Amino acid sequence: MTEDMEETLRAELAQLRQEHRDLDASIEALMETGRSDAIQMQRLKKKKLCLKDRITSIEDRLLPDIIA
Repeated sequence: MTEDMEETLRAELAQLRQEHRDLDASIEALMETGRSDAIQMQRLKKKKLCLKDRITSIEDRLLPDIIA
């Protein structure tokens, strides 16, 4: 992996982590206010899960498992 590619992945990872935190805060705020509907919550949670999958995928590419 080239340094440019690694830098790009790290930048994307930081952005995805921020989006994940923002979604978490949005979900929590909606739950606290009680003004959310089930479909909206389901969509936000699904998007959050997709972000988590992408984060994990990038982390795996940056830090591959080494079996000793």
